[in-house]
Amino acid sequence: MAVLDPIAIFMKDHDEALTHLQRLKRASQELRKNGFSDRTFNQLIKASAFVDQEVREHNAKEETVLFPVIERYVEGPTAVLREDHIRLGKVYKKLRHGIGALDESHDDEIALIELCEAVDEIVTLMVNHIHTENQILFPLVRKFITKKDLREAAQKLL
Repeated sequence: MAVLDPIAIFMKDHDEALTHLQRLKRASQELRKNGFSDRTFNQLIKASAFVDQEVREHNAKEETVLFPVIERYVEGPTAVLREDHIRLGKVYKKLRHGIGALDESHDDEIALIELCEAVDEIVTLMVNHIHTENQILFPLVRKFITKKDLREAAQKLL
C-alpha cells in the first residue's frame, strides 16, 4: 500500500492558496485603481473568505501534524513559521475590518486604502511563507523524514 505523502498534500494546498491570493490581489488592485464596485468587492470577499477559512485550517494542520514530526529533528524553522501564522491572523483581522468599513461606506477612501494595504501585507506574508516551506523546509524535510514519520503524519491528516 502506498504511503500518503503529507508534504505533497501541503504543497497542493499551497498551490490553491496562491491562486486565491492572486485573485485577492487583483481585486484589491482593481478597487485601488477604479474605486468601489459590487463585482470587484464581492471577488475580494470571496478570495478573503478562502484565506480566512482554508488557510487557517491548513496552518492548524501544519502545526498539529507536520511540525511536531519536523521538531523531532530541528525546531528553529517551525518556530519562525508558527510566528508567520500568528502574524497572518493579526493581518487578517485588519483585512476583515477594512472589508466591514468599506461595506458600510463604499466611498470611504481611508477604508479602501487600509483594506488594500492589508491585502498587500497578507499576500506578501503568505507568498513568502509558502516559498519558505516549499523551497526550503520541505526539501530539507524530505532528506531526513522516515517512512514511519510520513505514515504517522498521513494518518493524522485522514
